[in-house]
Amino acid sequence: MVVSGANDFQATVQKSYDRMSELKAFDDTKAGVKGLVDAGITKVPQIFIPQPNNRAESPDTCETQFTFPVIDLEGVDKDPIKHKEIVDRVQDASETWGFFQVVNHGIPTSVLEEMLRGMREFFEQDIEVKKQYYTRDFTKKVVHTSNFDLYSPSAGWRDSIFFSMAPNPPSPEEFPRQCRYMF
Repeated sequence: MVVSGANDFQATVQKSYDRMSELKAFDDTKAGVKGLVDAGITKVPQIFIPQPNNRAESPDTCETQFTFPVIDLEGVDKDPIKHKEIVDRVQDASETWGFFQVVNHGIPTSVLEEMLRGMREFFEQDIEVKKQYYTRDFTKKVVHTSNFDLYSPSAGWRDSIFFSMAPNPPSPEEFPRQCRYMF
């Protein structure tokens, strides 16, 4: 009988991984992924590492090239046939990819740059300020969250903020200060 082996087994059993507790503890901080980085973590927490049975089987190297859908809005408001084609492309890209790039949308580059600046400012501000927007209640008009699917088998390494603009957009006071000028 090897006593050290028994002790090693006992230690392993006592240190079993409780994913749900770790997820809840992470979510309760309302700090998100940025909060982990700001706290100085040096190792990716286990909740963000796909478990072996949840990983897609793939070779060690991947040389796949992706071409993301690009939707060109040029002429969308001038030609009903083109309008329908664009709507169909948006539907297909949404269903197939879940996202797409839009070009010729008419939004000036300066507006897009200001929007990105506002988002950076939001995520760089003090955690206590961001916490007032952190929620898993997706019926709210302003939502800051980490992972829409945090409690799924494998959490993603991301934080998000989104604004519900329809049918009733938030009032200017409901937006974070850094985002008010964008709307």
